[in-house]
Amino acid sequence: MFLQQMINGLMLGSAYSLIAIGYTLIFGVLSLLHFAHGEVFMMGAFFGLYLVLLFKVNVYVALFGSMVITAILGILVERVAVRPISKEFHLAPLLSTVGVTIILQDAATKIFGGEQVGFPETIKIVNYPIGNVTVTSVQMLILATSLFLMLVLHLFVNRTRLGTAMRAAAESGRTASLLGVNINGVVILTFGVASALAGAAGVLVGLAFNAISPFMGVEMALKSFAIMLLGGLGNITGAMVGGLILGIVEVLSVAYLASSYRDAFAFGVMVMILIFRPSGLFGAKLHGD
Repeated sequence: MFLQQMINGLMLGSAYSLIAIGYTLIFGVLSLLHFAHGEVFMMGAFFGLYLVLLFKVNVYVALFGSMVITAILGILVERVAVRPISKEFHLAPLLSTVGVTIILQDAATKIFGGEQVGFPETIKIVNYPIGNVTVTSVQMLILATSLFLMLVLHLFVNRTRLGTAMRAAAESGRTASLLGVNINGVVILTFGVASALAGAAGVLVGLAFNAISPFMGVEMALKSFAIMLLGGLGNITGAMVGGLILGIVEVLSVAYLASSYRDAFAFGVMVMILIFRPSGLFGAKLHGD
């Protein structure tokens, strides 16, 4: 029973990690809490859903298509609602992203409807018994895809010139600019990569719960913020591990306590960790590992 719940928690937590990493990337480079990131995640889920429904594509094409579309959406949000806002007032960009949250949520409600919709069965569900544990094909897909994307991101941030530019901009935008780094280009890249990860997470969460709605982004934005605090502000590895921890805590609380306590228990663990370790589990830092 315990091992089964741990596997369920890792599956859920890996999807949480993807969106939290995007949150962390944007905060690391711009020191901005991008609250509309949760709505980009929500739009990614709907984009994946309608790619499947309208074009009859498989889940892999839907996943890739959703990542591309949400990357474009994230870049548009940066160009329209973040870049033109004066940085002299620190709350102004934050409030702008809150406005984008409301706009995207209302747009999704108008376009897709306000009710929950089921994500179609895009892959054959097969159960794989391993001892006393059963792993489904959907769980394997979600976990494998999440880990693959996290590995690709890790290599990108730490092994490429563009990744080095992102880390330099996160350390000091002014110094990086003096060294020849195109800061505006780095910001666009950061929003694109972070939003693509959110789009992938939207499709994976839709597969996990078989239900998506225009209001799922707000809850996910709060959880991503909690994960970022849990792992350490701006720490990519912390966001990966923090997402896995939150997923496991949620699943265990539902299994051994009650589903109504899921969020309270998960956020309570976060509060306790921050009381005893305010910098997060891995410490706050604004660059790649």
